[in-house]
Formats: sequence, structure tokens, C-alpha cells
Amino acid sequence: MRIIVTGAAGFIGSHLCERLLQDDRNEVIGIDGLIQPELRWIKQRNIQNLSDHPRFLNIEQNLLDFEWKKWLPDVDAVYHLAGMPGVRSSWGDDFQSYVTNNILVTQQMLEACKNAPLQALIYASTSSVYGETKEMVSEDAATSPLSPYGISKLCGEHLCRVYNKQMQIPIVILRYFTVYGPRQRSDMAFHRFIHHMLRGKPIPVHGDGTQTRDFTYIDDCVEATVSLLRYPHAAGETINIGGKERASILEVIAILEELTGQKAALQYMGEPRGEPKHTWANIAKAGKLLQYEPKISIRNGLQKELADLEDMYNL
Repeated sequence: MRIIVTGAAGFIGSHLCERLLQDDRNEVIGIDGLIQPELRWIKQRNIQNLSDHPRFLNIEQNLLDFEWKKWLPDVDAVYHLAGMPGVRSSWGDDFQSYVTNNILVTQQMLEACKNAPLQALIYASTSSVYGETKEMVSEDAATSPLSPYGISKLCGEHLCRVYNKQMQIPIVILRYFTVYGPRQRSDMAFHRFIHHMLRGKPIPVHGDGTQTRDFTYIDDCVEATVSLLRYPHAAGETINIGGKERASILEVIAILEELTGQKAALQYMGEPRGEPKHTWANIAKAGKLLQYEPKISIRNGLQKELADLEDMYNL
């Protein structure tokens, strides 16, 4: 298959490209606009193993300028992972970047894809569309985002549904729940926790640390994402992708203390704006449609991310 991956140099995108290329029948066209220049060196590191791969083409270009119609006639599937991430930075004037990269870019891609002979188009969404949930949440639960970021991703979902129903594009929406592991973005919690611990700095903890997340290890996330190519009957569906375990922030820090042999100093911050107290994915639908079963425990996943960051920062 010939496959386009947007956001190919990102955390999930780079892992996805590598996994797709494990199948000798696949060719991957990776597109990344590097819209956050301060992360350029991290993204270049993410795709260093792909740069010389004979079946990988790297295109560094803003997706607003990408010539979709030039490439789509020969493409079988599109994974749309590109976007502006982050809850806390989505407030205020910075929201314009979220509108551009999460809504407008998605609409332009869908418009280009409406007449393309695609077998699958996968849109990467987020658990942030649900907002506050006290119980395990299924895909048919009401959506009530708590942040502009969540709203921008939900807008992308609605666009996908419209183009699926009106233009018959075979779209699947995946709602990822707090993905972690090697190459995790530097603004994400586990990356910051580990980096601060390795440097002997206090760990910033927003709220009281008892908030819980459904943490999804990157390999589990990618396996679910790749599997969609084997299950065309999933077109038109919205599917939660959660992890093997839930944990609180304080429980995660305790595991990191065991793994590093260091006692963490905690710096408690105010309650985070726009973030739910708890997330918890019902993944029964993913199990039924994709045979998805997450395998990696939080402890094992943290151990892998720790090793990656020790290498990344030469610590």
C-alpha cells in the first residue's frame, strides 16, 4: 500500500511510520510542517531512523500548502495525525494556531480526498473531546470539551463525519487517551517528570496529584492504528484507544522513584485549567472491531521512556 502520514515527525507519527514500514508491501509518504520550530531538533531525532529508508519519502511542508491532488491518485490510505497539540497553550491569542492547524488543515485535506480512491482515512482525535467524566466512557457518550484544544479536535471530528456521510470517504476517527513512551513531546507530563528527576529538579504537579488518566503506551496505540488497514468494515466509526492501566499522577511519580532510585521533590501548582480530573476509556468497541488488547503496563512503559530520555539528554 502507498500511505500518507501527516505529522510524520511527531511522537505518534514517527512510530506509526516505522511500524507501517515493517510491512515490505508498504510505501510511506511522511509530511510534517514542523509548525513548532522550537521542537525541530526533537522531531529530527524522531525520524532519524527513517531518513535513509528506501520506502519512506519525507516531505517538510506546511499542510496548508501541500498539493494533495498531486499525490492522492496513487495513495491507498491517509493517516491524519498532524495538528496543534496541547490543552494549556490553547487559550488566548494562541488559539488561532489551533483553528488553522486542527480545523482548516483538516477541512482542506478532506476536500482534496473527496474524489480520491482511498481505502481508508484515519483521523487522530483525543479523549479531550469528552471533558469531565466520572465513569468509564464509551464512544456514544456526550462530548463536552473543557479547553479550546478539545473544541478544535471535536470540530475536526465533525468535519470528518460530514465528509464520510456526504462524500463517502471511508473515515475512521480514533480517540487516543494520553499516549506516552519514547519520543513523547517535551510538554507532556511523563517527559517533564523524568527530565526533571534526572536533573534533580522539582517535578511540577498541577492540582493535588490524585487526578487519574487512562495511559496508553505508544506501541499499543500504534498497533491499534495500523490494524485499521486490515478492518475496512470500521469505516464511519469512532473508536476509543485506551491503555492497559489507569493511574494517578502521584502513582506514576512513585513508579519513577523506584525506576530511577531517586526521591522526587514535588512542586505543587494550581489546578490546571481545561483538564478533566479523570479519564477512563471503554475500549470494548476497539476490541470488537480491531481485536485491540493493550499489552504494556505503566511500569514497563515508563521504563522504556526513561531509557529513551536518558539517551536523548545524555544523562
